[in-house]
Amino acid sequence: MGDLTSPDALVLERPINDILLNNKQVLTPHQPDTISSNPSTHSDSSSVANSSNNNSFGHDSFSTIPNTSKSSSSSFSNNIYKDGVTSLQSEQLLNHSHLKPGKDASLLSYAETINMYRENAQKTNNPDIQCDFAVFMIEAAKQLPDDNVNTKHQYISEAEKLLKQLSLKGHANAQYSLAKLFDSGLLGKRGKPELEKAFSLYVQASKHFHANASDRAAKCYEHGLGCRQNGTKAVQFFKKAASLGHPGSMYRLGLAYMNGEIGVSKNSKEAVKWLNLSVEAATPEYPDAIYELALLYISGIPNVIFVDLEYSVALLNQAAELGHSAAAFKLGECYEYGKLNVQPDSALSIHYYTIAAELGNKDACFALTAWYLVGSPSVLPQSDENAYVWAKRAADMGLPKAEYAVGYFSEVGIGCQKDPTQAIEWYRKAAENGDKRAIQKLQGKTIKKKIPAEKKKSLSQEDCIIM
Repeated sequence: MGDLTSPDALVLERPINDILLNNKQVLTPHQPDTISSNPSTHSDSSSVANSSNNNSFGHDSFSTIPNTSKSSSSSFSNNIYKDGVTSLQSEQLLNHSHLKPGKDASLLSYAETINMYRENAQKTNNPDIQCDFAVFMIEAAKQLPDDNVNTKHQYISEAEKLLKQLSLKGHANAQYSLAKLFDSGLLGKRGKPELEKAFSLYVQASKHFHANASDRAAKCYEHGLGCRQNGTKAVQFFKKAASLGHPGSMYRLGLAYMNGEIGVSKNSKEAVKWLNLSVEAATPEYPDAIYELALLYISGIPNVIFVDLEYSVALLNQAAELGHSAAAFKLGECYEYGKLNVQPDSALSIHYYTIAAELGNKDACFALTAWYLVGSPSVLPQSDENAYVWAKRAADMGLPKAEYAVGYFSEVGIGCQKDPTQAIEWYRKAAENGDKRAIQKLQGKTIKKKIPAEKKKSLSQEDCIIM
C-alpha cells in the first residue's frame, strides 16, 4: 500500500481498476486507543417505519412467534423472569465442596450433577426450586447430542410431569415454562409446536401477573397463534405486560401507535410515550426502543419531538452499550463521516464498527473491510488479509457488495491467493442479488472509468465501487 501518513496522501499503489475505497479518510484519532488488527479476536448480526420488518419485541428462542429480539431479561421480579436456575435456594442446594483442592477433590459427571440436583429438589417443598429444576432439565436435554434420544426424552418427560404438577397448583412460572415447552415443539410429534396448549397456559400465567406470559399471550392474539387473531385483545395483553414492567411490550405498543397497527389509530404522542417508557426499562434483551427514539430525534415529529442531534447520539450510545448492532453501526458511520454534528474520529468509528460486526451486522463487517484496506495511523494497521476476512464474513451473510468485493479480491489476489474459479462464483452470487458490477463482470464488461486520486475522498457512498 502507499504511504498513508497524511489525509491527502490517499493513493493506492495496487491497480484496483473498478474497486475504489469508500471515502476512507486517514484521520488523526482523538483518542490514543489502539484497535487490534487481528479479526480472529472478533466473533460473528431501522427506522420506525413498518413493524412487520421490525419485530424486535423480545422473545425466547422459539420460532413460532415472529420476533428478532433476544430472550427475556432477568431484571424484573424473580417470579416473572426465572427461566433458569436463579433462586438463591437452588444455588445453595448444590454443594461444590468436591471441587475444592485437596486429596478428596473430584469432579461429578453430568449425570451425577443432575441426580444430585434432582434429589435436593425432591427434598424441598419449595415450588420455585422445583420449577427451577424442571427448567434446568429442559436446558440439559437441549444440550444433549441428537443421538442420545432416550436420555433427552427422559429429561423432557420428567420436566413436563413436574411442571404440570406445579401448574395445577397455580404456579405462574411453571405455567409459563410449560407453555414454552409446548411452544418449542419438544413435546409434539415430529417437533411440531402445540400452539393451542401453549396459548392457554400463557393466559393462565398472565392471570397471575406474569409479565413474560402476558407478552406472549399478546403476541399469540396479534399473530393468531393457538387462537383467533384479535388486535383488541393483543393490545390489552401488551398493556398488561407493560404495566408489569415488560420493556418489549412497551416497545411494541410504541410501534403500534406510531404506525397504526393492531387495530389502534396512529397517535405520535402516545407512541413516543410508550417508547420513552421502554427506554427507561431497557435491558440488553430489549434495547430497541432506544434506537427507535434516537431515529425520531434525528428526523423529528412536528409538535411532538424537536430535532436534537446531540440527544440522538447519546441515545445511540446507550443502545450500542446494550448490544444494539444497528445503533453501533450508525455511530461508526457518524464518527467516520462526521454525521449528526460529531467530530470525525477514526478510532471511535472503528470501535463502533467492530462492536456492530461482533454482533453480526454485515454492513459493519464490510465497513471494517474498507478500514483495513487503508488503515489508520496509530489506530489500525493496514492489512489486506484482514480486509479479505471481513469482506468474506459480510459476503457469507449475503451482502451483495461484499460478495462482489470478495470476487474481485479473489480475482486480483488481495489478501488471498488468486483464484479465478472462486472469483466467478462470488460474482455470480453478487449478480443473483442484483449487484450491477457483478453482472457486468459476468458479461465480460469492465468498468473503465478512472477517478483521480484527489477526488476519491469526496466520493459519496453511492458513487463508490466497493461500498
